[in-house]
Amino acid sequence: MSTAAVTDKRHSTLRAASLPRWTPWAIAAGSLVLGIGISMAAGLDSQVQWGLIAAVLFVLGTYGIAARVEGRRQAKDRVATSLVWVAFLLAVVPLVSLIWVTAARGVKVLDLYFLTHSMGVVADTEPGGGIYHAIIGSLEQVGLATVIGAPIGVLTAIYLVEYGRGRLAKAVTFFVDVMTGIPSIVAGLFILSLMLIFELQPFGFAGSLALAILMMPVVVRSTEEMLKLVPNELREASLALGVPKWRTILKVVLPTSVGGITTGIMLAVARIAGETAPVLLLVFGNPFINNNPFEGAQASLPLYIYQQFANSAGSGAAFDRAWAASLTLIAFVMILNLVARGIARWKAPKTGR
Repeated sequence: MSTAAVTDKRHSTLRAASLPRWTPWAIAAGSLVLGIGISMAAGLDSQVQWGLIAAVLFVLGTYGIAARVEGRRQAKDRVATSLVWVAFLLAVVPLVSLIWVTAARGVKVLDLYFLTHSMGVVADTEPGGGIYHAIIGSLEQVGLATVIGAPIGVLTAIYLVEYGRGRLAKAVTFFVDVMTGIPSIVAGLFILSLMLIFELQPFGFAGSLALAILMMPVVVRSTEEMLKLVPNELREASLALGVPKWRTILKVVLPTSVGGITTGIMLAVARIAGETAPVLLLVFGNPFINNNPFEGAQASLPLYIYQQFANSAGSGAAFDRAWAASLTLIAFVMILNLVARGIARWKAPKTGR
């Protein structure tokens, strides 16, 4: 026997059996068909149950086939990959379903008239009206909250990363962690208590104060993480040249992390844009246009959606307006996220070749 033949035989004995690339797709298709069959035989009507049964069969089928052909070690690796894909689908399917249902129901009345008119004298059970007053209220309230919360959050993060030492820094970190998890209704009740003390009537700026409280811990945490990513070598090089620390932070640290900081602020804005409870307590809602957030009740998109559902009394027109306003709010949040990604990519540090 020649040397080449012996080498080929040795390679063939060392090469382990492997499943074809199309095997996961075949197992998924078979699991889906078998899951639907089992569900129908058991009398299950929910498509969610069908999907869960198919997912379990997919994982079990992957392990069984891979263990028989490739061995248990490779089968465990394939099961881990299968679990990742199942978890991904479990997260994506509800999101896609939500966007699909909202878009399908929201486009019924979403037009230029709907975006440029308020409810005015239109009753909740009557057709017509729009969300112009709610858009104005949301933009003003969220804008004022950003003007208040973003600078405070960024400066707090700078203190914690660049200057924070000792008990004060630990106390600030602890309270930031606590504020991150407080319900939005608590922030609304805090501002409401101040309004009752000073005998103030509902107005838009009160809602902005509550939203700023909810926004600040998010900005602090995101900015803090971005500042920690700045290499210490940049700080040390600037300080070695005799540049003061405050100027190093202003000219070196912040420009390096400005993309991530801006992204964190945008995500915080998107987070508070959908809050309903503080606005319901403090702003109170107004069917008419109110461009002054410092006087009188105002509307907002989340509050408008809640009121249309709550006061519809089974009216189809109110439901359609609520879905259209929901679609508008989702589009607003998506635009903010796209802007944040664009700014992060634009301001990202340039890498060399």
